[in-house]
Amino acid sequence: MAQTESLVCNFGRPAPEFRLTGVDGKIRTLEDVRGKNGLLVMFICNHCPYVKAVRRHIIRDARELEGHGINSVAIMSNDPEEYAEDSFDNMKKVAAEFQYPFPYLYDETQEIAKAYGAVCTPDFFGYDKDLKLQYRGRLDASRKDTLPNARRDLFEAMKQVAQTGQGPKDQIPSIGCSIKWKKSNP
Repeated sequence: MAQTESLVCNFGRPAPEFRLTGVDGKIRTLEDVRGKNGLLVMFICNHCPYVKAVRRHIIRDARELEGHGINSVAIMSNDPEEYAEDSFDNMKKVAAEFQYPFPYLYDETQEIAKAYGAVCTPDFFGYDKDLKLQYRGRLDASRKDTLPNARRDLFEAMKQVAQTGQGPKDQIPSIGCSIKWKKSNP
């Protein structure tokens, strides 16, 4: 697993459209999942130690952001042929075990990860009410180990987006495992 750092925020870039199947069997679009004050799009997976370390914090922040009018959605784009832990059946199990409070969608073709420019898991994209990019940073300072009292960078940034429509100018990139691209989709 190669450690990869997300890229810098491209402020104002519109959120790419998607139409993906969730672990609940429902098809979701960008319009279906947006909140009145914005949307957090997360690229996560089941096997990544970086995601596993912060999974409970992701859930906590997604739940709290709902109260600020920010909805969340998680997308899994890894190749399950190479990483069986990321299979659709295992996505269902993980979502149920951790009671994900957001749709967990499968990007089978990996086209959505490419459209967003996702490079790692976790990779976070925070959008304002007009679905313009305002945040492309880390959850917090945790890496493979959870830091219990870490400043909640993502939560604070998205709360600011909900209140002002603007993300913070200074953002620290997320770090995680690289997206596991299919051999036919480099």
